[in-house]
Order: sequence, then structure tokens, then C-alpha cells
Amino acid sequence: MGEEGRGSVTCPAVILVALTGGIGSGKSSVSTRLVGRGAVIVDADAIARELQQPDGSVFRAMVDRWGPRIVAEDGTLDRQAVADIAFKDPTELKVLNKLVQPAVRREMARRAEEHGHSGRAVVMDTPLLAESRRPPTPGQYSGVIVVDTPLDVAVARLVAHRGLREDDAWARAANQATREQRLAIADFVVDNSGDEADLEAEVGRLWAWLATAPQVPVPVASPDLAAYQ
Repeated sequence: MGEEGRGSVTCPAVILVALTGGIGSGKSSVSTRLVGRGAVIVDADAIARELQQPDGSVFRAMVDRWGPRIVAEDGTLDRQAVADIAFKDPTELKVLNKLVQPAVRREMARRAEEHGHSGRAVVMDTPLLAESRRPPTPGQYSGVIVVDTPLDVAVARLVAHRGLREDDAWARAANQATREQRLAIADFVVDNSGDEADLEAEVGRLWAWLATAPQVPVPVASPDLAAYQ
């Protein structure tokens, strides 16, 4: 071994991007299409649902806070009951975020490290990236992707496809960052204001961009992991 290589450790690199967008933006549709092209998705919402299962610590903490009124008849979390509490009271929303987000961050970073050696693009699907108190730092991601949709279109989709009440959809959207705040952190914008064919074309454009994105060091999971929110 030569002098310059002695004692050094080669740090694997990966295309690691953050994917974000407001509620109803169609971010999940973009994720699905990226998986079909070979990317790995680390999905914050899916992880949150896992952690909120009845045997999970997050579920227990939420029940300790709000009691049996947030538990459905089958013993699972009544998500609408939680929404009715949290999205109508800023104080309760802050409590909800403190109960859920740190656990989600830890698990996201663990999975990012796990997939970082796969040779595939790793996409951190993070709805609240623009709302985070710790914005992305230089070199943390290969880039930030924002799925952008007009708010009225997003609300209509939430009502039509997810069965939300219109007032609930608007309340949830109002508690998130604005379109302008999300666009301000974007390195690449996916326009999802059109139909399925339009979105497919946008994701094709995104995939071509990903092929040129710079690689960053594979994340190393730590007890904090707050950076990956």
C-alpha cells in the first residue's frame, strides 16, 4: 500500500435525493414511478404508519397523550380522530410532531444507510422537509426534488381519491409549508398539475436528471439522525 492510501478509508458514495411535496401533490405517484425505474424509496409516511401500529412505541405515546378517543374499534389508530385533534389546534400539532417525527427520522436514516450500498438511487420521501427546523445542508443530498401542484387541485384530489372531508383537506394543507417555501429549496421541480401522461413525462425528465446528479457519502445512522427530516 502506498503512503497516500495507508490509514485511509474509502467512503462509499450514492445518489441520495430528498423528495418532498405538499399533501395531495402526488408525491406517492412519483415515488411509485421511480421504483419502477430502479430507485429505492425510504418513505417517511409509510414508516410513520408502521411505528403507529398498536404494538409500537409511537402508538403508545399517542394514546398516553390523547386517550382512547384516538383508538378505533379494532384497536388500531383512528387517524381521522388524530387529524381532528391535531390539525385544528397548533399546540396539539406540535405535540404530535414531537411524538412522531424523531422516531421516523431515526428509522429513515437507518434504512438510508442500509440501502446506500446497493448501487441504486436512494430517494428519501420526506413530506415535511420544507417545514423542518434543520433544512438540508450542502453535501447532505445529491439534490432536493419538489412535486408541485396547485393547492386547489391537491385538495380536490384528496377529497376524490383519499376520501377526506374538504374542510379537513384544507386544514391539513394550511398547516404545511407554502408552495413558495417548498419551491425555494428545490433543485428539481416535478410539475404534477396535469394528467397521468403528463406526470409520466415529468418523471422521465426527473430520471434523466438523476443520472447526472452528484453522488454524496452513504449516510451513517447515528442516535440523532435529525438531519434526514
